[in-house]
Amino acid sequence: RVQLVESGGGSVQAGGSLRLSCTVSGYGYSIYSMGWFRQPPGKEQEGVAVIDTTGHTMYADSVKGRFTISQDNAKTTTYLQMNSLKPEDTAMYYCAIDAYLALTTTTPGDLGYWGRGTQVTVSS
Repeated sequence: RVQLVESGGGSVQAGGSLRLSCTVSGYGYSIYSMGWFRQPPGKEQEGVAVIDTTGHTMYADSVKGRFTISQDNAKTTTYLQMNSLKPEDTAMYYCAIDAYLALTTTTPGDLGYWGRGTQVTVSS
């Protein structure tokens, strides 16, 4: 059974930092992408950052230069380091894993799984 466990959300003032973590277990494929997506209150879901098993990364324009996605050597945990946080970064952040993820991905593919989400709140 595939499980995605997210952690690291919380409340922070603008300009602060948070690091999100997502650990996957039970995923039986060796080539995949992991990524972070977010849904701000009252808005559509959007892609934040994606990393694949080759280390290739993609970022939303709104977070480039502020957020960094990375993974551990075992490629079972992905991190999202968020610096210079802004109130508009406030959202529920979801971790996802799939054979392929794009920033425009909105739902799991046949090999995809999503976490339950972790809340990030940035106050001005």
